[in-house]
Amino acid sequence: MPALTPESVRAATETLSRLTEYLLDKPHPEEALNLVEPLLDECTGAPIQLADILRALARIVQEHPDTPFTTGVDSLLEELRDAAQEQSDQHSLHYVVDDLRALIEKAPDSESGCWCQ
Repeated sequence: MPALTPESVRAATETLSRLTEYLLDKPHPEEALNLVEPLLDECTGAPIQLADILRALARIVQEHPDTPFTTGVDSLLEELRDAAQEQSDQHSLHYVVDDLRALIEKAPDSESGCWCQ
């Protein structure tokens, strides 16, 4: 696996930006769900990954010998951990995707492309 660089992480965020733009163009809901589903996987999705990243960053800063231990640093680390917990709480979004997929699969096909009732 190639080493991570700020550029490779930026490329990943650029992909997410492209996904947002694509979804704003209103593709068919099934296609949108197919693209979004991996991001909301309950074990490896974006909320879980971001939570893990934030916790790891807090741990790295806390354990680094050059980190000054002040109230300000403690407060910042606590903010990172709180944000990580908020992201972890979003793991249940995969249920929303499952429910949306079931709704779309039950919807009648139409030539107009409208799947809602």
